[in-house]
Amino acid sequence: MPNTIRQAKIEDLPAIIEMLANDTLGKLREDYKLPLPEKYYEAFENIENDPNQELVVLEHETGKIIGTLQLSFIQYLTYQGGVRAQIEAVRIHVDHQGKGLGKQLFFWAIERAKAKEAHVVQLTTDKKRPDALEFYHSLGFKSSHEGMKLHLR
Repeated sequence: MPNTIRQAKIEDLPAIIEMLANDTLGKLREDYKLPLPEKYYEAFENIENDPNQELVVLEHETGKIIGTLQLSFIQYLTYQGGVRAQIEAVRIHVDHQGKGLGKQLFFWAIERAKAKEAHVVQLTTDKKRPDALEFYHSLGFKSSHEGMKLHLR
């Protein structure tokens, strides 16, 4: 059975958070421990109940969760009431990186955005992740805008 991309389930949450925490930046902002802190379950429930949010996992043929991303659909007034798709929190398990699985997740997300009639797919990446930036460029993403953030806590 091949790898499968599917909606995340509550039981996938520990594997998702482990992947989010398993890099230099993730170690600084995530709180991965078992049992997981309740705030992750509350966030999962909010995502699951929001029709504009899709949290997906890439499930290996063995049943192990080896990838994840979150796709958000943002309705706005510009572009004649257009919808944009925002890709966030993309991770491939460290044991499965370099095998084209990130591309598989992105191609799925792009097709999903087309199906929801989004006119653009966008993402942000931390400037401390030059390999990620190079990967996104290889998929056709352009550095067309300058992003800015104001951290509130």
